[in-house]
Amino acid sequence: MSDTRRRVKVYTLNEDRQWDDRGTGHVSSTYVEELKGMSLLVRAESDGSLLLESKINPNTAYQKQQDTLIVWSEAENYDLALSFQEKAGCDEIWEKICQVQGKDPSVEVTQDLIDESEEERFEEMPETSHLIDLPTCELNKLEEIADLVTSVLSSPIRREKLALALENEGYIKKLLQLFQACENLENTEGLHHLYEIIRGILFLNKATLFEVMFSDECIMDVVGCLEYDPALAQPKRHREFLTKTAKFKEVIPITDSELRQKIHQTYRVQYIQDIILPTPSVFEENFLSTLTSFIFFNKVEIVSMLQEDEKFLSEVFAQLTDEATDDDKRRELVNFFKEFCAFSQTLQPQNRDAFFKTLAKLGILPALEIVMGMDDLQVRSAATDIFSYLVEFSPSMVREFVMQEAQQSDDDILLINVVIEQMICDTDPELGGAVQLMGLLRTLIDPENMLATTNKTEKSEFLNFFYNHCMHVLTAPLLTNTSEDKCEKDFFLKHYRYSWSFICTPSHSHSHSTPSSSISQDNIVGSNKNNTICPDNYQTAQLLALILELLTFCVEHHTYHIKNYIMNKDLLRRVLVLMNSKHTFLALCALRFMRRIIGLKDEFYNRYITKGNLFEPVINALLDNGTRYNLLNSAVIELFEFIRVEDIKSLTAHIVENFYKALESIEYVQTFKGLKTKYEQEKDRQNQKLNRFRRDAKALEEDEEMWFNEDEEEEGKAVVAPVEKPKPEDDFPDNYEKFMETKKAKESEDKENLPKRTSPGGFKFTFSHSASAANGTNSKSVVAQIPPATSNGSSSKTTNLPTSVTATKGSLVGLVDYPDDEEEDEEEESSPRKRPRLGS
Repeated sequence: MSDTRRRVKVYTLNEDRQWDDRGTGHVSSTYVEELKGMSLLVRAESDGSLLLESKINPNTAYQKQQDTLIVWSEAENYDLALSFQEKAGCDEIWEKICQVQGKDPSVEVTQDLIDESEEERFEEMPETSHLIDLPTCELNKLEEIADLVTSVLSSPIRREKLALALENEGYIKKLLQLFQACENLENTEGLHHLYEIIRGILFLNKATLFEVMFSDECIMDVVGCLEYDPALAQPKRHREFLTKTAKFKEVIPITDSELRQKIHQTYRVQYIQDIILPTPSVFEENFLSTLTSFIFFNKVEIVSMLQEDEKFLSEVFAQLTDEATDDDKRRELVNFFKEFCAFSQTLQPQNRDAFFKTLAKLGILPALEIVMGMDDLQVRSAATDIFSYLVEFSPSMVREFVMQEAQQSDDDILLINVVIEQMICDTDPELGGAVQLMGLLRTLIDPENMLATTNKTEKSEFLNFFYNHCMHVLTAPLLTNTSEDKCEKDFFLKHYRYSWSFICTPSHSHSHSTPSSSISQDNIVGSNKNNTICPDNYQTAQLLALILELLTFCVEHHTYHIKNYIMNKDLLRRVLVLMNSKHTFLALCALRFMRRIIGLKDEFYNRYITKGNLFEPVINALLDNGTRYNLLNSAVIELFEFIRVEDIKSLTAHIVENFYKALESIEYVQTFKGLKTKYEQEKDRQNQKLNRFRRDAKALEEDEEMWFNEDEEEEGKAVVAPVEKPKPEDDFPDNYEKFMETKKAKESEDKENLPKRTSPGGFKFTFSHSASAANGTNSKSVVAQIPPATSNGSSSKTTNLPTSVTATKGSLVGLVDYPDDEEEDEEEESSPRKRPRLGS
């Protein structure tokens, strides 16, 4: 077993004056050669790595606090603390430190905390001045005591010595006895002095004094002293609040008396720090650092003690989920968990991880699902806070739970749908709760914090789940408040489904329009044809704005899933109905949604927008806004400027062709003229390309026609001549030489005249020289797909019929097939060369 005496947690103080947990391990003191001295070493209990290596410096001030803490500073802004599991371990290491520094282990601090100027001043003072003599603790000495306490606050060394004097003489309890006497005598002046004294003692920042002041015996009298602030006409009633108003409720009886006492103490000290003490000035902000540490370590201890008590937590969860538990009891249980989770925020990541895993194992999420659906506003609010702690800690844990839940429950009772319904039904006029819940939903659907593993992809699984089971609940208020005229809607859907049937699945059947039909673009710009009543209620408008903000987030981060949903539900058309709202912020939310879609530069979206004529409500809003120079005007113009700058051709053409007449009068920006210029430039480019294509096609036809005419003449000379003038067998060599000269000349010309590519309706040639006719086999043919020749040799353009010119047996007299010729033919067929274009 490991030595629990030396088991410690290592803490460092961050810039916000909060303690950060650096890990748990076992401490030892040993000589380190590199540091050339005795050092404190802490090795992690998990993997043995070195958490801390700190040389015990003879001049460093080490402080021992609360019997189990050792605190010191290694640099100007680098404070360290060791929190021991057992007092014996703390005492053992403290003795080692004191031994190195030559100090008595009975001291609470090993060095005086002074700066150089303090040292010089005290060196000049006589030795007797190092002792602070406290006045006798009597009523007539209270003013003198108050002056003394106030005067030492500016000097670190005098603060330390006053603290030692107060501790050694048991002075605080004597002062509190005087407080009771002054209060009984209604001695206001004495009570004002006691306020200054107790406040000054707190600013001494001494843990050993805090333990006395915050004990059960003394803490209420300390609070009583702090009620009598001289700056107030009437004293505050803090004790009355702590004893009568603030009641400690044990939802489940706590049997551990030490735990109960620690909870009471922490609450009261937190109250003193947050409520009673004034906000410290710049010069006083470090005076209460030990008080902050005192509260911090108390909370860590409370959470640890509760977490280790498995019977207690199990009983709490059992009652929370029990249907027989009455509403008042359940409210108390939820509030307990809220405080419990709030305390857990003091834990460091690895400890918080264990804490929330314990809660998840015990069933915190199913319990939240029950209480978030309750009518009690206080309970729902507390449950929302707990849910926010869980989502902030581990969104994946929440997502995993809701996906498993979907396999066993209906959509209506899914946890995420309960959260969405709470957001929609928030009764707060400012929708404070809805804003909080919307932020939590955005965290849950954010792909950036979704895990991708080798076995499964959380992103695809959860987004499929969300769009199938939850999105309809989120968009219900939006669709309800933007219902459109049925005839116009059906007309759009009929054409929309025809054009986008490869993406969308129609929710109910419509007869397809013919391919020639299209959506009418003859709408009158500036008129509003939607028979829609926009929500004029401010709270409803705020809710729709929140929903649009979430949908805009989906457009940016979900791509495929949200695109399908927008297409299927015709969502953008419904959203743009809100451009008519009297609430400008809502119209801007609708415009922002469209702007994000266009910003993706996705042609699917662009075709959806143009076919649905969805720029009309935006342009109507711009024209209705008139000459007012406001945010709506700027946002609309920015949308069109983006289209111009990014040169989105399909949208540019749609805008210019359908709306330019209404927009050409807007001249205070050059956006719309710029769109017209882009449109005309693109149109000119297309016309030039079309004309060039036509010229090329015509030239190609003329070249091909001329080539065939020449080819036919040469073929006649090369093939027919030997047939007409046959020679005897002894003349063969002479005829052969002539024939070969003619053949080579023809082949050379053929290589130049062969077309490089075959276009539709063009020509395909296959040349072959064979002597197979001599032995009666079928010869390879010379095939040309050409228009049939007319009687005068010109080709007709009316038809394209294949004409086969086949060398017959009689026509091949004098032709010899050489192997070299075949190789040349294969080379010609495999890589034909493009001949120079003839002048047109």
